[in-house]
Amino acid sequence: MTQSAELLEQARSLLAEYPIVDGHNDLPWKLREQVGYDLTRRDISTDQRAHLHTDLARLRAGGVGAQFWSVYVPSSLAGDDAVSATLEQIDCVHTLVDRYPDRLRLALSADDMEQARARGRIASLLGAEGGHSINNSLATLRALHTLGVRYMTLTHNDNTAWADSATDEPKAGGLTRFGEEVVREMNRLGMLVDLSHVSAETMRSALRVTRAPVIFSHSSARAVCDHPRNIPDDVLAQLQANGGVAMATFVPKFVLPAAVSWTQDADANMVEHGFHPLDLSPAGLAVQAEFEAANPRPVATEATVADHLDHMREVAGVNHVGVGGDYDGTAFTPQGLDDVAGYPNLIAELMRRGWSRADLAKLTWGNAVRVLRDAEVVARDLRAQTPSIATIEQLDA
Repeated sequence: MTQSAELLEQARSLLAEYPIVDGHNDLPWKLREQVGYDLTRRDISTDQRAHLHTDLARLRAGGVGAQFWSVYVPSSLAGDDAVSATLEQIDCVHTLVDRYPDRLRLALSADDMEQARARGRIASLLGAEGGHSINNSLATLRALHTLGVRYMTLTHNDNTAWADSATDEPKAGGLTRFGEEVVREMNRLGMLVDLSHVSAETMRSALRVTRAPVIFSHSSARAVCDHPRNIPDDVLAQLQANGGVAMATFVPKFVLPAAVSWTQDADANMVEHGFHPLDLSPAGLAVQAEFEAANPRPVATEATVADHLDHMREVAGVNHVGVGGDYDGTAFTPQGLDDVAGYPNLIAELMRRGWSRADLAKLTWGNAVRVLRDAEVVARDLRAQTPSIATIEQLDA
């Protein structure tokens, strides 16, 4: 939907005061895949539309004020290989912040986020996408926190030894005893428990165990689009008591029902050509493009995402919604939300639907800052506890 010039101007005005906190952007992995972290070959201070969803100018045009950069590694990496790759991803984010100090600022706390906004910088936070990144080690979890990681997604697309994924066959029935200990240690550290990618039972288990608010860094509403990556209504409803935030994703196959079956066919085509369905290499994208030319994909728009946010606000409440676009982590994006410059289109659509300025300020900025601050308060209360040295062998033998 093309938004009116008046609504777009109002949206940009709101974002100038209450910028977007985006829960998930996979730029670091794209930089690894495309140029081996050679930032001179992907200088995001220049126009990168030919290669990426993200660059500094488009972040500014989109009104982004804080970004959780995903330090994702695929779950095909395991053990120490996964840990090492995660460290390399963390190093990439730190290098980006050091390279562009006039535009980016490392944020380790809610206060840091506010200070970055006051100085006109994009607060840069780190989120580890998948519990395989800690190799079943609570000490490694603590080390990631020391290096700046402020959320961890408990699984990616495959189960860990201690938590079930939404897109794998369940084994743990949610969280194992060690998985519960991971959640408790994250609470003690002040690291947000991210429940995107996990099974519904893992969501419920984590909400039962946690003493701090949780987040969904990039998940939408299952009642609107029945995909296992999305959040069931009973879980959304628990966010009011928990204090957490569900950050709607923009990935078409998670938000548009018609895209679900199309994606299944597209994934099968990728496999037939020898590619993983999530392969975003130039060769993989070429296969996707050829399939799409022969089989036009159903097109999501900013209105599709707004449908999810309307539902999430109704069930969870306006204090518990946010956005997590998953840019540079998906082959396809909605029309109107083609890249990180598109957020004003979504805000204008929500304005058209009657969202108030106060509600939008919570969606864009206030809720995400508050949830990190609340997790910090819980961590201060738990600081006197001794760090856990429990092992998976001890708890799950």
